[in-house]
Amino acid sequence: LYFSAQEGILFFYHIKDLQYEMKICADILQPISSLIFSPDYTVLLLVTDQGTVYTYKPAHSGEAVKLLDACSSCFLAADFLTPGNKYCVSVTISGEVQVWLLEDGTCLSKLNLDIEVEVT
Repeated sequence: LYFSAQEGILFFYHIKDLQYEMKICADILQPISSLIFSPDYTVLLLVTDQGTVYTYKPAHSGEAVKLLDACSSCFLAADFLTPGNKYCVSVTISGEVQVWLLEDGTCLSKLNLDIEVEVT
């Protein structure tokens, strides 16, 4: 079980029967608004309240890596494009939809919806 705390800490709970073990996986120092696993569960996207997107690879137990940083408009949401986990799509508050290469954060395509986006 992965979850995040207000302080921007990513936790992992290993639960077996009535026992559990907690581990701190990453501390990104920004409140995390959403966690999204890739379809094959090898990559976890962390989207912060401030609009930054990080990747975390549970099998490698390393640090979270900043993939996308909010520029002119905060990222409101991000998700993987399926099949696979090579690309992700994001949307900003200003209505810009972008497709990203997860390997290095290269923006491959963008579309402006010309409308402000909000979470419902």
